[in-house]
Amino acid sequence: MHFKLAKGVFRIRYLDIIMNLENVRLFVKAAETLNISKAGHDLGLAPAVASARLAKLEKQLGCDLLRRSTRRVRLSMAGAEFLPYARELLVQEQAARAALGVDTPEASGTIRFTAPSGFSKMYIAPLLAEFLEAHPKVKLEIQLSDRVYELIDGSFDLALRNSTLADSSLKARKLADDSRILCAAPNYLDRHGVPQEPVDLKEHTLIGFQSHLARRLKAKDGRTGLFDPQLADCRLIINDGQAQKIATVCGAGISFNSLWSIHSELREGSLVRVLPEFEIDDQSVLWLVYPKSNVLTAKVRVFMDYLIERIGKAPAWEQA
Repeated sequence: MHFKLAKGVFRIRYLDIIMNLENVRLFVKAAETLNISKAGHDLGLAPAVASARLAKLEKQLGCDLLRRSTRRVRLSMAGAEFLPYARELLVQEQAARAALGVDTPEASGTIRFTAPSGFSKMYIAPLLAEFLEAHPKVKLEIQLSDRVYELIDGSFDLALRNSTLADSSLKARKLADDSRILCAAPNYLDRHGVPQEPVDLKEHTLIGFQSHLARRLKAKDGRTGLFDPQLADCRLIINDGQAQKIATVCGAGISFNSLWSIHSELREGSLVRVLPEFEIDDQSVLWLVYPKSNVLTAKVRVFMDYLIERIGKAPAWEQA
């Protein structure tokens, strides 16, 4: 591992540094306080032990990090150049421990979270009181919208997304599958008949979601088809999933909806699956995403773990 600096290259044996992160932590303290004895005291070390550990780190790096005199301590040029890298090592250590749930501090602080409105109202909002009671030092700021916000530009810690992840600056954990199926109200099917094959959809009234774009259909046995509003009677396009569901229940036509959104209506009979062997073939998944550049803090990790435990482990819409 090499750090390229103005005065040359620090050649660091990676395992030695990882095994001696406490020495790096001591150096950062000493650099911030310009007092080796105080830095050692803050970390529970005697002055002589602190000096010996800093000397060992300097020997590993092959340079002096601190200039010492009887009256004062100051950073050397090499020490000033190494300091940001030393801090980054400690940040990465914290991130690794947080990811594993090891020695992490109590979750605290504000989580800025953005998620689709319909899903959040049905599944996340009812859980918030319990989560906040379990984590009294955490605050939540939640932005609900079907619009996809930029996490970094919007300063969000976490987002729920239900589309494919093309952004390489994001990391993600899967919450649940997002099966999307065709459905209609019984009174619509009574009036217009029940499609038997995808090709029959061109004779029906279809409700477009956000656009006239065609959606590929696929059955488990490999058969395919299209849900194509442009080839059918499509007089209604809606950009809100909940409004689309309501219009479908009221008999406006055939639409495709996420199973999580309509499973109750299917049970009650106010909606019926159309072409039940087929689903929208977009491999949609509900993802919890966060910026790759962010350290996975305790507050974000416990919120993700909570949502996965309460929602994702046994999704209500997949239960019989």
